[in-house]
Amino acid sequence: MTAAPSPQPPATARTGAADAVARAFRAEWGQVVATLIRVTGDWDLAEECAQDAFAAALERWPRDGVPARPGAWLTTAARNRAVDRLRRDAAGARKLAQAARTAGPPPRPEPDAFGDDRLRLMFTCCHPALRLDARVALTLRTLAGLTTGEIARAFLVEEPAMSKRITRAKRKIRDAGIPYRVPPPDLLPERTTAVLGVLYLLFNEGYGATGGGALQRRALCGEAIGLARLLASLLPAEPEARGLLALMLLHDARAAARTDAAGALVTLEHQDRSRWDAAEIAEGVALLEDALRPAPGRPPPGPYQVQAAIAACHATAPDAAATDWSQIAVLYELLAGLVPSPVVRLNRAVAVGMADGPAAGLELVGDLERSGALDGYHLLPATRADLLRRMGRDTEAAAAYRAALDLVANDAERRHLARRLAEITPHGSG
Repeated sequence: MTAAPSPQPPATARTGAADAVARAFRAEWGQVVATLIRVTGDWDLAEECAQDAFAAALERWPRDGVPARPGAWLTTAARNRAVDRLRRDAAGARKLAQAARTAGPPPRPEPDAFGDDRLRLMFTCCHPALRLDARVALTLRTLAGLTTGEIARAFLVEEPAMSKRITRAKRKIRDAGIPYRVPPPDLLPERTTAVLGVLYLLFNEGYGATGGGALQRRALCGEAIGLARLLASLLPAEPEARGLLALMLLHDARAAARTDAAGALVTLEHQDRSRWDAAEIAEGVALLEDALRPAPGRPPPGPYQVQAAIAACHATAPDAAATDWSQIAVLYELLAGLVPSPVVRLNRAVAVGMADGPAAGLELVGDLERSGALDGYHLLPATRADLLRRMGRDTEAAAAYRAALDLVANDAERRHLARRLAEITPHGSG
């Protein structure tokens, strides 16, 4: 006699459970993986068991109902799966003993100043011993839950190459004995700066893609904002974490207006400000004000807070003509003192050119050209071209636009530069 098949849950239950699993994935993936890495010390095993736990949730939640604490359910399911895997693996005896010690309720984080496995994972992924591209890939894989294929597509590389990059990073962590922890207080400022840098690099790649046809990769921006939001919540006493989140939100708020219906770049002065996201601007400004609020022992504003202040000047101006370019130029001068980067100096040249006239900006661009610090960077000749165009020196501007076109890699930016060149070039001579 064969057993009767189990009745299928109603379609509404399956749909509701699937939505709950999707929400839990976005909210809990990083926590589950971070906990499993701490318990087993095995990054691959942690990811595989986390995947198994979410697969089990898709099967069981429609039948049994969504648990009251989805994260705890998933962590327990993943940990039990890890214990089963280690039991079958004789070589895993030592890891099994470690995992067995945590049996029972969902494991509690090891006590430290912060007490969160996600923070330990974030600092480990962004360890300076790893290559910068590996830090970004590993952060997306383990904390955000992106697949290797998704990360490869985001960075325009082949999936096998990205897989090797992630594997090498994990091997480096294991072989170099990189500790799975939040760094001690004497190293925390330097290491926090490294984490912030990785998250901002991730956001920038989404906001201004370095290659491909689209100007933006919104999914990358979303992942970066999510991770920055997590970091700001885990480090409430770190104003630069809130400064970075504010900066991302204030930039992201303009995303919908940065391209037209054909995907062509729309410069800031011509953007339809009614399409800017008012809620993101309000949140960004509030975060920035909180980060800048004086408090005993709080250090002077760091580079992310200063950049967020610049972004706020743009985001809160009712129209392009009302932009306080003099204030922006002062803020860029302050930023250049904190981050002596030629790109910051170029941005200051733009601001000075808007505040004091294009000739003043062109003089600063000339200094940068003579230094050679930005050789090969397309925005250097593009900035020179725009300043010359505003001065009516169209022949020189056209030459600069052509130089920028020779260097630019993004299709949307290339179309914008070509359009600018066409506007000042007699028909047939462009």
